[in-house]
Amino acid sequence: MNVVEKRVDAQDLARRLDALSRFLRVTGPYLPDGKLVTAHTLVERAGNRLSLSLDHTVVALAGSTGSGKSSLFNALARFKLSQVGVRRPTTGTAHACVWGPLEPANRLLDWIGVLPRQRFVRESALDGDDEVALHGLVLLDLPDFDSVERAHQLEVDRLLGLVDQIVWVVDPQKYGDRVLHRAYLSQFSSHAGVTIVVLNQADRLSPGDTEVVLTDLGRLLEEDGLGGTPVLASSAKQPGMLTDLREALETTVAARQAALRRLAADLDTVGEELAATIGPPAAEDEVDRSTVRQLADSLAASAGVPAVADATAQAYRQRATASTGWPLVRGLNRLRPDPLRRLHLSEKPATDAVSTDIVPRTSVPAAGAAQRSAVGISVRAVASRAAAPLPEVWAPALTTAARSRADDLPDALDRAVATTDLGVAKTPIWWRVIGALQWVLLATAVVGLGWLIVGYAVRVLGLPALDNPAVGAVPLPTLLLLGGLFAGMLLWLLLKPLIAAGSRRARRRAEQRLRSAVTDVARGYVVAPVREVLNAYAQAREALGVVRSE
Repeated sequence: MNVVEKRVDAQDLARRLDALSRFLRVTGPYLPDGKLVTAHTLVERAGNRLSLSLDHTVVALAGSTGSGKSSLFNALARFKLSQVGVRRPTTGTAHACVWGPLEPANRLLDWIGVLPRQRFVRESALDGDDEVALHGLVLLDLPDFDSVERAHQLEVDRLLGLVDQIVWVVDPQKYGDRVLHRAYLSQFSSHAGVTIVVLNQADRLSPGDTEVVLTDLGRLLEEDGLGGTPVLASSAKQPGMLTDLREALETTVAARQAALRRLAADLDTVGEELAATIGPPAAEDEVDRSTVRQLADSLAASAGVPAVADATAQAYRQRATASTGWPLVRGLNRLRPDPLRRLHLSEKPATDAVSTDIVPRTSVPAAGAAQRSAVGISVRAVASRAAAPLPEVWAPALTTAARSRADDLPDALDRAVATTDLGVAKTPIWWRVIGALQWVLLATAVVGLGWLIVGYAVRVLGLPALDNPAVGAVPLPTLLLLGGLFAGMLLWLLLKPLIAAGSRRARRRAEQRLRSAVTDVARGYVVAPVREVLNAYAQAREALGVVRSE
């Protein structure tokens, strides 16, 4: 039974091939080479075939030892071109017969790999117009696919991947050969449009037996996935039994579609193979917030964010005390080392520094083994979360992407900490006001003390005593001295809870800013490479949809 094949549009085929090239381009860095070999081969072969003559149709006669394909080749050519004999293997190299001028087909035969001495031209002045219907046909007689010579088998496999149409030649004794059906015919299940099966040597059978064998052969082809493939009976010894095959070849040549149909079928096959690498679309938020938060938490611990936040709180208390404390003791605070400077953190970090600027390293404590382990677990969690909805073949690429910048993480985290504004560079206005008030109170105490000293000196010198006003029972100089000292110390004590609350706020603010910087590092060094792979997956999915004409 013949199948009516719809015409293959050359532009649509080119679009599908371009989509396959795009698929290979975006997946090449991420998928194993073994998954893409067939696709790469097809893209290269299709480019070569389409650049050569589309006016020629390359048809191969393929079959097992003793099937009579060489005799059939000679009968179709009406010349003895290919050696026929009882000693096996007979056909060791491919022979080609060209209907029409040889020169236009030479480049095509060079690409196929047919030796010049094995090329023949089917032209004769005696033919008249008998062979015009086959002009453009390049008929190949292939070696036996079951040859005892391994080189012959390899040559058959190579040529079967290059020809436009295959005519499988079987004989009544071995038409059900297991190797033929399992190793070859079933592998071409999507190529029914460019496949013909010929029951050769049918002259040995009665018409009834021929019909029985053809029916059984059709059943086997159905099992091979080649249902609807033309099945013809022929005989090289009976010219009349070549009519159906010759008409089928004339139809193929006239349509000038075999090369396009072969490539379209190959695209269908490759598309099915690659379908296993593409699954459902990746989620819009492939790496959810909780996963990024877990990663940021582990990176923050590794970067020493808690230690820097504590140092920021200590620095806040120390600087607040130095600005608002009792002037007689605030100098002691300035003698203490600044907690942030001990970590080599600047009061005014270079928050606008670009990636190429040199930023001094901090002295934040190095991450311990447990912290490094937590980072590794979180990085794997990002890859696992992204890989969850995708086919398993993408998991290694996502894991590799998540770890791709692991060696740069410590420096990136240190830089993030060093360039984060911790919010302690500016001196609050109320510090200045309280500081000025403390100095006023101290000056009041000094005035009172000075007044008392002068009064004492006057009495010692026997001079008239100074008039010391009093507030109630307390002399004013004494009130100024004690009041200034007491008020200054009281103000300092009252400010301690406020400073403590401010230090807690400073710690929270610093930790939030540091975590934000660390989260940016997490997104840039772990999540971004993963999303590059997911973006490639999305592009590959779109391209494969075009390849498969979905």
